[in-house]
Amino acid sequence: MLWEALTPDAPADAQHPEHVHDTEAFTVREVVLLAVATSIDALAVGVSFAFLDVNVGVAVAAIGLVTFALSFVAVFVGYRIGTRFRRPAEILGGLVLIGIGTQILIEHLTAG
Repeated sequence: MLWEALTPDAPADAQHPEHVHDTEAFTVREVVLLAVATSIDALAVGVSFAFLDVNVGVAVAAIGLVTFALSFVAVFVGYRIGTRFRRPAEILGGLVLIGIGTQILIEHLTAG
């Protein structure tokens, strides 16, 4: 995220200068890897449901509704203000991820 935020953007389209071409479109391999990672995450949640005393139907419905609502709001807000705050948001997100990774590394190195 930091790398993308700090490198210059691709040139804009002459007819639509507000649109910047994304030169890094997803490849089929990347999409498949993301799908596998998402499936592993869903598998972990499904297995945890087997060990918990929960109504699976209610849990799945709640997860689905919350995911839909938050995704809808995020896409709407991102579309409206994304171009204005893109670079600062990428920098902040990259720094947060580095911080989380560093914290996890320190916790694992000092545990024991």
